[in-house]
Amino acid sequence: MTNQIKIHVLHTGLVKVDKALPFHGIYRNPLAFTGLFRSEKNQITLPVSSYLIEHPKGLVLIDTGWNKQVRTSNWAELGPQVQINTGYLPNGWAVDERLKALGYQPEDLDYVLLSHLHCDHVSGLKHVAKAKKILVSSPEWRVANHLPLVYLPSEWRGINVQTYQYKNTGVGPTGESFDVFGDGSLLQIHTPGHATGMSSTMVRGRDGQYVLLAADVGYATRSWEEMLTPGICTSRKAAITSLGWVHEVANDPHCIEALANHDTNTNQHLITLPY
Repeated sequence: MTNQIKIHVLHTGLVKVDKALPFHGIYRNPLAFTGLFRSEKNQITLPVSSYLIEHPKGLVLIDTGWNKQVRTSNWAELGPQVQINTGYLPNGWAVDERLKALGYQPEDLDYVLLSHLHCDHVSGLKHVAKAKKILVSSPEWRVANHLPLVYLPSEWRGINVQTYQYKNTGVGPTGESFDVFGDGSLLQIHTPGHATGMSSTMVRGRDGQYVLLAADVGYATRSWEEMLTPGICTSRKAAITSLGWVHEVANDPHCIEALANHDTNTNQHLITLPY
């Protein structure tokens, strides 16, 4: 058994959005993030990240990026949501293509952990539907299946998605987390705001050093450095609280890297921790 945890930072798509979507607080127009009545000059293109974690206790994928359908029709995959998100998926970037390049098939995955159920994080779910377990937090699942204009339940229809309950552990901005392997090495930490049940992932080595995969708490390192919430939030108060927690955790000397899902300064790379 290996004594290392390997985290592969992968790009599984690109998304074009209004520049107010990642950094809501610096624009006066509260609806600027939607792109309505805004010109092309206000559009920016961001990476969509997924993470493959080779852990001694299992192979874990965090988020899935875009479905290959966006290569031919964004409307077919996203419907009216194309007003806010336009997806791009270069050849070789789909999540199953990335896995294959690393020597894996979807059925090799012990867990697919979904940070939240927005389209750019679960669109590719059908490409890894043969994973042994697909998990999302219970509060995120509950909300996502009752807000069809915000979420796209068709993206997980027919897939065996299971839920987990957060426990009161004292970890995170709400003090709630889910310990995937029961040994503190892989935590799904409740970081609400952008989405009600959103999880950030903390991967911790035996020496106490860790990596934080902060999902969409902020769209870039700049977000928690300047306390800039995303345009889309179910609770602005919760979003600020989560950003404050990430800021503190990211600046802890034990933190090797804190990564936002859509940061243009993040390239694909490998991070290794001792287990």
